[in-house]
Amino acid sequence: MNSRELVYKTLAFQNKGRVPRQLWTLPWARMYEGEKLEVIQQTYPDDIIWDMPVPYKTEPKRIGDPYEEGQYVDEWGCVFTSIQRGIVGEIKDPIVVGEDWEDVDKVHFPEELLSLDVEKVNEFCRNTDKFVLQTDFARVFERLQFIRGTENLFLDIALENEGMLKFLEKLHDFNCRKMEAWAQTEVDALFMMDDWGSQNTLLINPETWTKLFKPLYADYCAIARKYGKKIFMHSDGNTAAIIPELIEIGVDAVNLQIFCIGLEELRKYKGKITFWGEIDRQWILPNHTVGQVEEAVKQVYDTLWADGGCIGQCEFGPGAKPENVNQVFATWSQLRK
Repeated sequence: MNSRELVYKTLAFQNKGRVPRQLWTLPWARMYEGEKLEVIQQTYPDDIIWDMPVPYKTEPKRIGDPYEEGQYVDEWGCVFTSIQRGIVGEIKDPIVVGEDWEDVDKVHFPEELLSLDVEKVNEFCRNTDKFVLQTDFARVFERLQFIRGTENLFLDIALENEGMLKFLEKLHDFNCRKMEAWAQTEVDALFMMDDWGSQNTLLINPETWTKLFKPLYADYCAIARKYGKKIFMHSDGNTAAIIPELIEIGVDAVNLQIFCIGLEELRKYKGKITFWGEIDRQWILPNHTVGQVEEAVKQVYDTLWADGGCIGQCEFGPGAKPENVNQVFATWSQLRK
């Protein structure tokens, strides 16, 4: 089987071969551990990819480099300030500060992201046997935070601020149009991303999540199904409360902090959804021994593998030991020779 076939078999719980893999890298890893990163990538090449040449007919307007020190302005007009090379900075000054979102017109909706060069995207997909993910993902909660600021947004959500709700409708419409555009290309899967968890629990009341945000993600899943695509989701933190909801709306694979949630908590979802990583980057990758990394991967396999249901994934970011990242993929390969 090639990489694409391997991932499809894994998502269908019909994989009798090796576990597919994907290494996530921050520019930090290439800047500071470039040689070791290259060896890992050559030894254990990715089965899932999302990087492709600029796929737009009209390039989005951005200022600066998001991974260099200083300020970076993204395509929405959000200003990120970074104090360390290799990682994305933070928003210090939100765009919308009016209590009722009366200054929301300052937000730029980047219609340029809808100007997909379909022929270029399709050519890229046809020229690889890798499983190709949508490059520009749908993001709701984090985009609201970037625009409004986290504390103000939490108040808006609690109070169901009318201005926020009206903007959310526009944001969702934009995301739906973007997902529709990507779904009509030859990518294998659509992708959505929002960090919903704190270390111990969801960042908002789960009932509020179900009421306000679940229907949005359900729409993105419906678009994927309409065009015969798979759909993947990433969310950091302890997101145990919403995993059943994600399964219900049809998410195929989730990238979660499974060690933050707890493997025993996840055991009940074995065979119901694919866990697209990860191996703990808070403690295991930066602090543990190679032997402990091997044991962690085996625990994931023993708990969640069901002729599929696992994708070997971890992130090579600040603090991660190169030998531990390498061991993640070495162990997955040894488990399913």
